[in-house]
Amino acid sequence: MREEKKLGHFLLLTVAMTGALVMVIEITGARIIAPYFGVGLFVWTSLISVTLLALAAGYWVGGVLADRKQSAHMLYALIGLAGLYVLLTPWLREPVLAMCVPLGLRTGAFVSASFLFGPSLFLLGAVSPMAVRLGSRTWENLGRTVGLLYAISTAGSFIGSVLTGFYLLANFGVSKTVSITGITLLGLSALYFLLIGRKPGIAAIAMAAPLLLMLTPARPVEARLADGTVATIIDQKDSFYGHVKVIDYRFGERGIRELTIDGLVQGGIDITTQMPVYEYLALMQHLPQQLRPSTRSALVIGLGSGVLPRSYAMQGLQTEAIDIDPVVLELCRKHFGLPAELPVHLEDARTYLGRPGTHYDLIVLDVFSGDTTPAHLLSVEAMRSLKTRLNPGGLIAFNLIGSLTATDATLPSIIATARAVFAHALLYPLFQAPAKEGNVVLITSDEALTPSSTGNFPGPLSPMVEAGIRHALANPMVVGDRFASQPILTDDFNPIDIRDQTARDAVRRGILTTTPSALLSGS
Repeated sequence: MREEKKLGHFLLLTVAMTGALVMVIEITGARIIAPYFGVGLFVWTSLISVTLLALAAGYWVGGVLADRKQSAHMLYALIGLAGLYVLLTPWLREPVLAMCVPLGLRTGAFVSASFLFGPSLFLLGAVSPMAVRLGSRTWENLGRTVGLLYAISTAGSFIGSVLTGFYLLANFGVSKTVSITGITLLGLSALYFLLIGRKPGIAAIAMAAPLLLMLTPARPVEARLADGTVATIIDQKDSFYGHVKVIDYRFGERGIRELTIDGLVQGGIDITTQMPVYEYLALMQHLPQQLRPSTRSALVIGLGSGVLPRSYAMQGLQTEAIDIDPVVLELCRKHFGLPAELPVHLEDARTYLGRPGTHYDLIVLDVFSGDTTPAHLLSVEAMRSLKTRLNPGGLIAFNLIGSLTATDATLPSIIATARAVFAHALLYPLFQAPAKEGNVVLITSDEALTPSSTGNFPGPLSPMVEAGIRHALANPMVVGDRFASQPILTDDFNPIDIRDQTARDAVRRGILTTTPSALLSGS
């Protein structure tokens, strides 16, 4: 009887721990597949769906197993297997994700989540019904006890969610969080077999598995491209908002340095000249001042690699920046020369703009969460907030990605929304036929905008971007009423997360084509 009571108490601990670790797996899963499929609605929908399906299947199978054989040994063996599979996830990640890329964003995210997280979640789903069956031998008031078990499991899930989102990922990173999860599950299994199951040999085996995996050599942080370019991760950190990496690409005497978040490039510079190597950065570096020579102050929303605020400050503009991620700020100062004295506000841009404060001649919106600008920064209400911080005649410059012609494109609605707030707009597409989507720079103002000529655009420009810049300057689009029929985006209606699949597929294909898989997956 004493042993059964001991088991009953251990089962309460078990349902709390496994409830917490289910949420750790689900939340961490988003970070694992983000470099390949982004962090948008499709990824979260896939993860939540896989979690629910796997748990439902686990509940059913666990109930069947519990009725056939009331075995605590079996329960804790399943928990140990779940821990082992979690520990194998970093090794399975790269081949599984690469295999799923051709399936597209929606199917690829769902299938990869199913392979990477479905088995461990299925095994953990079996815990609750088996625990109820085992505990029913000693617990009185079974209904009340079952309610207590599920309450403890749900409380564990709450703790796991908070712990992962607010602490583990930002302080330990994805790989260590995965290791902590797997080792905890194996440790729970080993503890049972050591203290209650009286099987010290099985307990030793359960704890030997993570030790063997920890002896495996670390994954490479360097890769060689087909043309001989050597790519090296020189710094990386997990933050609350993504996995941030600084990657150097060296070829002969030349080199490029890029900042990426979850695989998406945020900006890059020529290491020798410090000039931007992406057209949109080079264009936005000088175009606003060409359109408004009276520009004296600037606010950059979204640091990226720090190129724009650094450039504006060097040109003598009173420059400030906003970014929500302190890790991005740290790496921009450390690796991209962002001046220590340049003010950076670490908060959400919408919150900052909603308060009375400084007015600017130029505001640049260059913010991406995954493959798109966060919806709450592109609504008509958000654009009105931007306008309240402009000096008379000031400019708003948007860096956007998308298509002007695709049937699922959101970009025309973004432009129409901007035109509903500002009297004038110029559009500079930075892609050429046969491409149908890519970066575009949108300039808006309440005063007339006269397109800048190609002849007086300051230089020098990196050879990597000069042709694209000259083409964009020679082919500006005066927006007028061209997109007037498009729906206006509001805080209430803003389908950015579920549209633009064509453009997002193109962005992700570009990332996978140009970035070695080891750099996307490995740390």
